[in-house]
Amino acid sequence: SHGRPNYVHSLDSSHMMMTAARCFDEEVLFASVHDSFWTHACDVPTLNWALREAFIELHQQPLLSHLHAQFQRRYPQIDWSKLPPPVQGDLDVRCVRDATYFFS
Repeated sequence: SHGRPNYVHSLDSSHMMMTAARCFDEEVLFASVHDSFWTHACDVPTLNWALREAFIELHQQPLLSHLHAQFQRRYPQIDWSKLPPPVQGDLDVRCVRDATYFFS
C-alpha cells in the first residue's frame, strides 16, 4: 500500500477509538500502539467488554454499502450498476460477546 492508509485500517482505527471512548467513560486507563491495546491488569475485564461492544457497534453497520454509496457520489461517471456492493452475509456479529479468543 506504499504507506497509504486503506479501508480496513480505517475500520481498525475506528474500533480502537470507540474502545478508548468506552474505557474513558468507565474511567479505565487505555493505551495503544497500532493494534496493541493495554490497561492495568485489574481493568482487563472492562477492556475486554469495551473491545467487544465497540466491535459490535461498528460492524453492525452496513459498512460496505456506505462505502459503495460514497464511491457513487465521488465517481458519478462510473456505471455502478455493474459494480454492486458485496452481499451482506448472515453472521451475527454479536457472537463476539461469547467468543473465547475474540481479541488477545
